Amino acid sequence: MSVAFPTPQHEAAARSISEFFSQQSDVQAVLLTCSCARGQATRDSCLDMDILLTPDALASRREELERVWRDFSQSSEAIQSLLQVGKYSQVDLDFHDGHFAPGGHSWTSGPDDFEVEIGNLLVYSVPLWECGDYFRRLQSQWLPYYDEALRRDRLAMVRCYCLNNLHHVPLYVERELYFQSFRRLWHAFGEFLQALFIARRVYPIAYDKWVREQVEDILGLRQLYAHLPHLFEITHFESRQMAEKARQLEALVEEYIVE
Repeated sequence: MSVAFPTPQHEAAARSISEFFSQQSDVQAVLLTCSCARGQATRDSCLDMDILLTPDALASRREELERVWRDFSQSSEAIQSLLQVGKYSQVDLDFHDGHFAPGGHSWTSGPDDFEVEIGNLLVYSVPLWECGDYFRRLQSQWLPYYDEALRRDRLAMVRCYCLNNLHHVPLYVERELYFQSFRRLWHAFGEFLQALFIARRVYPIAYDKWVREQVEDILGLRQLYAHLPHLFEITHFESRQMAEKARQLEALVEEYIVE
């Protein structure tokens, strides 16, 4: 798969990193992720990469790999050149063992990253280098979607959290806690998107970026997207407008979050 990097410096840094980790034992794959992998990056974008190892290998070698990566990044001409290209054109590199586990969702946290993590690593990434079949085996395990029983449980859970946030909005508005009302509305919006993807068995990219692309192009819900920006068009912050926006979003939940 060809990749359209935003600048020659992004491409040179990616190739340098790929070559470096291809020489490290136990590394299974070097993955380009996020905006660069999808051809959406600009000169100001960071270069996102994941280094994939098996769980046992990462557990035993993480400290060493982090050390050699730190030394390499400081001495690499390609990486240092990238830092000069744009305002935030740095390398954001992480190590991953291919283990995905749901968790981290609470009554006040907003959406968790379970589906986003799977999507960005296994669906929307571009392998720049591979050794063995570990990456492909992970794709076979998690794609096209995870276990149906788990999916149903997570859909019910996320929908419940979403409605809980929405039902708190008018209560906080009545108490004139407008910033908390907005926070609850924002979290509910993220959970609505999360549930929307779970209901359709599609992995998302993010819940706060590329929303139009995801809703219109990936999910094919152009009519739905037309409603979403208006949820945050609030002309008077200290008013009952947020309670009305919560009501509108709840109506979308009832219409679109169904089995």
